[in-house]
Amino acid sequence: MKTGNNSMKHWLVRLALPLAAAACSLTAAGSAQAAGPLKIGYSDWPGWVAWQVAIDKGWFKEAGVDVKFEWFDYSASMDAFAAGKIDAVTMTNGDALVTGAGGAKSVMVMLTDYSNGNDMIVAKPGIKSIADLKGKKVAVEQGLVEHLLLLNGLKKAGMKESDVTLVNAKTNEMPQTLTAKDVSAIGAWQPISGEAMKAAPGSKPIYTSADEPGLIYDVLAVNPASVKARRADWQKVVKLWDKVVAYIEDPKTQPDAVKIMSAKSGVSPAEYLPLLKGTHLLGLEEAKKVYVKGDGFKTLYGSTKIVDQFNVANQVYKKPEKIESYLDASFTNAK
Repeated sequence: MKTGNNSMKHWLVRLALPLAAAACSLTAAGSAQAAGPLKIGYSDWPGWVAWQVAIDKGWFKEAGVDVKFEWFDYSASMDAFAAGKIDAVTMTNGDALVTGAGGAKSVMVMLTDYSNGNDMIVAKPGIKSIADLKGKKVAVEQGLVEHLLLLNGLKKAGMKESDVTLVNAKTNEMPQTLTAKDVSAIGAWQPISGEAMKAAPGSKPIYTSADEPGLIYDVLAVNPASVKARRADWQKVVKLWDKVVAYIEDPKTQPDAVKIMSAKSGVSPAEYLPLLKGTHLLGLEEAKKVYVKGDGFKTLYGSTKIVDQFNVANQVYKKPEKIESYLDASFTNAK
């Protein structure tokens, strides 16, 4: 995965663009109903790069669905979706709410994965747990998911946000930020968190997304007009996901899958494999257990509800979103 301002995995929508948002519904509706391939924006996260296996293997053509995947930096992929240039985008469940609050509504037709360790709080030597951060400075990009991860860790440790001093910093700047004398820990996702550990020798993760599975779900989010107009085609895309997951997880074919995925991300297979292991891919059977209504992080509904509350509390947007309008489990549950 690549670093930089435009490659952040988690995106804070610019709500000051009402004209672009308003244009989205008209442009996207026309795009969704037009003849031609389904246009899907994807970016550099293992759960989304996984689609490259199906692309390279020609599985979409075999399944009888015309699909065009377009490669973006993460934030740019959502800009394209908001502008109606693509029919769907891979993003987190929380970011689906953020884009929707800005006017670009979507339907999460399927889950691809959840972060299983790639997102982390990294601390300097001598700090062994979240509890050790009391009274110290912790850098996060406020309002983004590592901020939520930190709050979750503090809560589990019996602490409050006020027990630490937050330093607001850009995620891609965390390697430099961790080297500052007065900063004890940072929040970042791979590979930026890995770069931070290299920049500050001896630093290590003290809390990660593996400690709270379901904090960050990744999804394929589709424009509602396209869902309605091309339902059968989207169902074929969702059904094909199981084949992708099986190919990646089968020990016999995983080396080839990792070779394909790492080539797309521009790193070696050896470098890519740990990133893949920090991502828990969700086949459709497992996803059925997650795509149900319930509280807490074990369900997509519960996780999305928690993120919605976090977004409002941190003024990412003003009013709670109607979560049910973003969720449609019928594609995942189809036989």
